[in-house]
Parts: sequence; C-alpha cells; structure tokens
Amino acid sequence: MTKRKLDRFAENETFEHFFQPNYYELSKGFALKGKWKKDFFGNDNPVVLELGCGKGEFTVGLAQRYPQKNFIGVDIKGARMWRGAKTALEENLKNVAFVRTRIQLIEHFFTSGEVSEIWITFPDPQPQKPRIRKRLTSPGFLDRYRKICSRNCIIHLKTDNTMFFDYTLETIKDQNLPLYFHTYDVDKNPGSDDVVTINTYYEMLFREQGEKIKYLRFGLFGEGVGE
Repeated sequence: MTKRKLDRFAENETFEHFFQPNYYELSKGFALKGKWKKDFFGNDNPVVLELGCGKGEFTVGLAQRYPQKNFIGVDIKGARMWRGAKTALEENLKNVAFVRTRIQLIEHFFTSGEVSEIWITFPDPQPQKPRIRKRLTSPGFLDRYRKICSRNCIIHLKTDNTMFFDYTLETIKDQNLPLYFHTYDVDKNPGSDDVVTINTYYEMLFREQGEKIKYLRFGLFGEGVGE
C-alpha cells in the first residue's frame, strides 16, 4: 500500500463526517441508525444516498446545490472517498457525510423509511452472469433499499454501460415498478439538470472514450412489491 493511501486513510479517521465502523462495531448496532437527521445533521431534512460514490464529487455537488437536503456518500474505497470528504470539509458543507462500507451492509446504517432518495452513479456493471446478483439494481439490492427507504423514494441510475442499463429497465418491468424517466443519451435528453451539470471522474473518462451517458429514475414500490 502506498504512503499516499496510508496518509488518506489516516486523515479519514480525523473527519467527523466520515464513518467506517468495523464488523464488531456494526454487530453492536450503529449509533446513528435511525438518528441521522437529529443526531448528526441536526435538522429534519430528507436523507439522500449516493451508492458507490467513488471520489464523492456527485455527493458534494448535490450537497452544494441542495442545502435543504442531507447527503451521504457510500463506498468501500476509502482512499477515493477521502477526496469528497476533504472537499466537504474545506467548503464547510454541513449537509454531507460519508460511510465506508460494503453496500451489502447498508441496512446496518439506516432504519425503515429513513432514506428519501438514492443515486447510483457509474457502478460496476458486473457483466459476468454469475455476478448478476451483485449488480446494484438487482432484485436482491432493491429489497435491501426497500428496508431503509420511504414509500415515495426515488432511485436514480446514471451509467455508461448499455447492458447494465437495459438490465435495470428489465428488472423495473419485471417487478412492476414505476419508471418515471429514462434516456440513452443525457446530452440529448437529460431529464434532470443535476444529471448533466454534476460530472464525476469516471463520467469524464467515459465521455473521453466516446461513450453515451444513460440515465433513468424509478420508484421502489410497485403493485404488490414491498407490501
């Protein structure tokens, strides 16, 4: 491990808005579960997650644009997340936090109805068939999200990968979930100003490679789902 990574891991430990409990700590119960608004943010504003937040540019960008909402970036790569956490600190953003964990453990950090909105930005598409269940819009992950989300929760997906995008559309259809918007090219039909004005490191790489950016948003609860 490089000294740069070690330095970033060490600095993450000093950030009051950066959380990375180990399995033992989670087994005792995460202290902010069900209490993010009151005990951390000190308000009653909606809680929005970015899953697989990488360097945290999107989390920070949303927080800058929407001070009336609370944003939490979630990822397992601590050295990458350092950048977003550092920026939030430098800009004195009080509506931002970061959680370093595997998304499979997301239920340990939030309680039922605590999350109002989820962004999934450029996740690993997990193209191999045996890894389908690891896709962040697979039925198993959607079930996890339902355990922490409000009934009117919106899920946003932004990706360069057409296979993953089509898979998500099929999952939405199979589960009879409300699809509010989708486009295979945000530059021609963005559907949301946030989608085109806040760019991540990976999005810029994909754009340089000539990839079109896809976007969709949908609801988590359909007829007979999550009842």
